[in-house]
Amino acid sequence: MHLGRSRFESELQVRPDDIDMNQHVHASRYMDYVLAARYDQMERCYKMPMEEFTRAGFGWYVRTGHLEFKRPLGIGEEFLVRTWIEEMVKDGVLVKFEIVKKRTGKLCCDGHFHYTMVSLKTGRAETIPDWIVAKYSI
Repeated sequence: MHLGRSRFESELQVRPDDIDMNQHVHASRYMDYVLAARYDQMERCYKMPMEEFTRAGFGWYVRTGHLEFKRPLGIGEEFLVRTWIEEMVKDGVLVKFEIVKKRTGKLCCDGHFHYTMVSLKTGRAETIPDWIVAKYSI
């Protein structure tokens, strides 16, 4: 399937409650950052907010998440979360991401997530409808 593989960015900032006992962002927060960026980008860039998925009876489950940490983020730092759909299969998407420090442009974390589209009624995997494929193929 042809994908445009457009890359989109969301700007976020480290909050005090993101910091762990080692005085940098806790590893679990990076997953939250990618999720926040995807919600923003679904509405702003793909023109399909999460509410549209839920009205259609669909949701997304994380099947696999892979994160590679390069350098820490600290309190108050601004950063960019860049994501793109690398691959689309019958019932899911592979979303790759990068998190970079805004001030330096240096990579802090990268990786990917496999998301599976599910029916909100059954919780089971669903084939991605053509109208959603079209929106994601930019």
